[in-house]
Amino acid sequence: MIMELILAIVLGTAFGFVLQRIGAADPDKIIGMLRLTDLHLMKTILCAVGVSSGLLFLGMAAGLIDSSHLSVKESYTGVVVGGLVLGVGWAVSGFCPGTGVVAAGTGRRDALVFIVGGLIGAGIFTVSYVALKETAIFDSLLGGKSTLADTGAYPSLLTGNGTLVAVLVAVFLIGLSIALPLRLRKRRADSDEKRDNNPLMPRH
Repeated sequence: MIMELILAIVLGTAFGFVLQRIGAADPDKIIGMLRLTDLHLMKTILCAVGVSSGLLFLGMAAGLIDSSHLSVKESYTGVVVGGLVLGVGWAVSGFCPGTGVVAAGTGRRDALVFIVGGLIGAGIFTVSYVALKETAIFDSLLGGKSTLADTGAYPSLLTGNGTLVAVLVAVFLIGLSIALPLRLRKRRADSDEKRDNNPLMPRH
């Protein structure tokens, strides 16, 4: 129990350090990604998901990882609704639950406000859970617990050899992270600077 706690602290600290170093705890980076004006973080996420997914399935194929240890959450209507709410909150605040904690650790006061808001929201959900669990919001989607590629432990959305499918998806994600430009839209500040430096462009 103590070793598990120590391992959780070490891994959590390492994960938080990485989040901070790649800019995930910076609201400007988050909002820039969502506005498609700074895709540095998106490229990092796509590459990380691709590499980790590929290594996970290769590890299972080699017998180094037991697929029964995988924890797959059930898919239901509330996941979609909650994802939309989380996305809106992410776009408005520039934080998600993990990056908010990391940002708070760097001394950002707005992150502390975000964490308090998240706790209040979690409290409201807990209080209303009994009423919500009888509604359609908990109706199962896509077979409930399922994975994209076959793990041998859960139903999969894609047929075929699970390892091969996972590696192909991983290669696609890594390739996409490399192919994506650093931005798909110009930042407004860049456009304003370009306009200011060009006497022929109209000024507002």
